[in-house]
Amino acid sequence: MGGAQLVGRWVESYTGMSADNIKGLLLALSSSLFIGASFIVKKKGLKKAGASGVRAGVGGYSYLLEPLWWAGMITMIVGEIANFAAYAFAPAILVTPLGALSIIISAVLAHIMLREKLHIFGILGCILCVVGSTTIVLHAPPERQIESVAEVWDLATESAFLLYAAIVLAAAFVLIFRFAPQYGQTHIMVYIGICSLVGSLSVMSVKALGIALKLTFSGMNQLVYPQTWVFLFVVVSCIVTQMNYLNKALDTFNTAVVSPIYYTMFTSLTILASVIMFKDWDRQSPTQIVTEMCGFVTILSGTSLLHKTKDMVDGLPPNLPIRLPKHADEDGYATEGIPLRSAADGLPLRSPRATDSFRSS
Repeated sequence: MGGAQLVGRWVESYTGMSADNIKGLLLALSSSLFIGASFIVKKKGLKKAGASGVRAGVGGYSYLLEPLWWAGMITMIVGEIANFAAYAFAPAILVTPLGALSIIISAVLAHIMLREKLHIFGILGCILCVVGSTTIVLHAPPERQIESVAEVWDLATESAFLLYAAIVLAAAFVLIFRFAPQYGQTHIMVYIGICSLVGSLSVMSVKALGIALKLTFSGMNQLVYPQTWVFLFVVVSCIVTQMNYLNKALDTFNTAVVSPIYYTMFTSLTILASVIMFKDWDRQSPTQIVTEMCGFVTILSGTSLLHKTKDMVDGLPPNLPIRLPKHADEDGYATEGIPLRSAADGLPLRSPRATDSFRSS
């Protein structure tokens, strides 16, 4: 224990990070490892289940009987638990962008397990992700000191965040009930948009719940507050929704595209929600804010490069439909195409950033 404290003090003195930020960083890194691996394992499970039953992408649930899918799900849960704990110690603007590391892990494992080769420029993309993540880590704001879950509730019920939440919920409902039935199978942004919108709210609730548990374990019981249970209800509802539509996206579109676009949208919306609710930038100078944004743009560049790498490796024409016609691999399934554009509008789908993986959660 003394050695761990010594290392913590050394890291704090040389990086300027607070002890809580360091704990959040380590938890976020372990979370990325588990979540990055879970994308690949779940994908293998979905493909195996789809070969003998109704695919998840068209409304099937045969994957629930597939042990490999459950192995991936358990791996993701472990990663999400670590991510959950990270939000209790560090601000979302530090924890969420580190999800880019799960993209690197996912790309490497996809190269090994799914035969989705990693080009030399993909390696450069991974390096850019690491550089961007390091930049954000070193300039992240200190965690806001909160003494009660009721204080978090006050932040969540301010007019600015209520307006944000209303817009997000309205957009999510429109996508779910209006666009998903007609365009979910051909437009990748529909399923991922639902996951990302709902995910930004789930992260805020996860952070609130994590703070409540952290205070409870330190001797200040927060379970007596009804706000704690409201946040728990929001977390469960959002995670169930995210899991459902993320499964649909993974089963319908290529992993190399789902992971980057999901991460980009999810991270951007989560940072926006955190800035509105917790006012992260109020505790930083303009220089720090600009540096963080530069780090985020570097991550986006790296993950976009990872995306384009797939085209160069597989030598596929750039006008393939984003919807996968069939699953296939060495076990006898048809070979997956690399989705690049919408067959309906012929427009390239660009990922401004890279999730994988959920960081909600």
